[in-house]
Amino acid sequence: MKEKINKVLEEKVNPLLASHNGAAILSEYENGVAKIRLTGACSSCPSAQYTLEDIVKSELMESLPEVKDVVLDTSVSPDLLEMANKILHKKI
Repeated sequence: MKEKINKVLEEKVNPLLASHNGAAILSEYENGVAKIRLTGACSSCPSAQYTLEDIVKSELMESLPEVKDVVLDTSVSPDLLEMANKILHKKI
């Protein structure tokens, strides 16, 4: 199922978000719920929740009936934590 979700994100969602310098990635899928992380400019946009609902959620649920819900993953990415750690310890 993750492959199907990633395909929809790559082919249908991300081309739309790219016009705003952003993208959507699947961070987790379990029990019919897809957790999506917005990246780029979309990650810090005040309208991120609306973007998720209006574009990402509607496209995924229309394309894949197995997806019962789509939620925004607002957790801090491991990459960002690693970069912050390097900056704090002056390893960059």
